[in-house]
Amino acid sequence: MTDSSATIGTPIDEILDNFDLLDEWDDRYRYIIELGRSLEPLPAEAHSDANKVQGCASQVWLQTKVQPNGASGPVLHFRGDSDAHIVRGLIAILFAIYSNKPAQEILAADAIALFERMGLREHLTPQRSNGFRSMVDRIRSDARAAVGTT
Repeated sequence: MTDSSATIGTPIDEILDNFDLLDEWDDRYRYIIELGRSLEPLPAEAHSDANKVQGCASQVWLQTKVQPNGASGPVLHFRGDSDAHIVRGLIAILFAIYSNKPAQEILAADAIALFERMGLREHLTPQRSNGFRSMVDRIRSDARAAVGTT
């Protein structure tokens, strides 16, 4: 992976504020898609079975880099991609919550509650909601593994 600062996108607080300003769900979907377009491209070699997230209707790849010596323990950096625009946006939201954070902070964060607070569960298909949960599970699994290796 390249410089870890490249994985920093829109902060989650800014995403939530912008989301609240949009009254119509069509506008919110467009905003989510725009967030996905801001993701750093994932190199072709990272579209591998090892990086593929199981349980998603769309194809999703998450690449994790662990920086073991963070001040608060291992810090995880993520890159990801999907073949679906809306899912790329969901990945961007997850990265705003989790990327460049210590593993312990990742394990303490509740992305599912945030997902529900944003109203996404009611406005996405069950397959997309399940895929979101699968991505969260994968990120949390990587964080647990990082904690176990320090």
